[in-house]
Amino acid sequence: MTHPIDLIADFGVVPVIAIERAADAVALADALLEGGLSVAEITFRTEAAADVLAAMRDARPELCIGAGTVLDKASLKKAIAAGARFGLAPGFDPDIVEAAREADLPFCPGIMTPSDLTLAAGRGVRLAKFFPAGVAGGPKALPGISAPFAHLGIRFIPTGGVTEGTIGEWLALSQVIAVGGTWIARTEDIRDGRFKDISKNAAAAVKVAKQALEKRA
Repeated sequence: MTHPIDLIADFGVVPVIAIERAADAVALADALLEGGLSVAEITFRTEAAADVLAAMRDARPELCIGAGTVLDKASLKKAIAAGARFGLAPGFDPDIVEAAREADLPFCPGIMTPSDLTLAAGRGVRLAKFFPAGVAGGPKALPGISAPFAHLGIRFIPTGGVTEGTIGEWLALSQVIAVGGTWIARTEDIRDGRFKDISKNAAAAVKVAKQALEKRA
């Protein structure tokens, strides 16, 4: 089985999803898979998150599912029990990073500043979420922020303000393995059953990311 982080790097894009009803989980999974995207981040911004992960795990095991917005150990524990194969957070909490490491869960904490990155690197973090990427300065900011840490080989998943139109700029940076985006499967599209639109969004994102990664190779 492909390691979750390797799979994310292969695609170059991860849908960041806030889904309100577990009843929509399988239809959402099918929409992503139909669009050629077999990885998804289900954020713990809704009460349904753990149930959604479990439903996807049981019905569509070919979809590599992860938990996003993991803000506490309780959410981390629920995510792991529900089948999450990776986790992400908007910020850096050393206790959660350590708990994920003890559980052998690939985990990507968030950073925005050199100070954040110093603390994270000191705890052995080598994959970080650059968040909120747009507010923090976009593709031009990350090289400057990360330059003093280049010798450590830290890689990034920019999220927050990323669009289909900026995928290429982000993936042109060697330290970026993938981008995260909410536009692929928006909460309102899931709520209203617009799964065909989600499939189209996924396919378009995969295509753009693939082209960007090929240019970088």
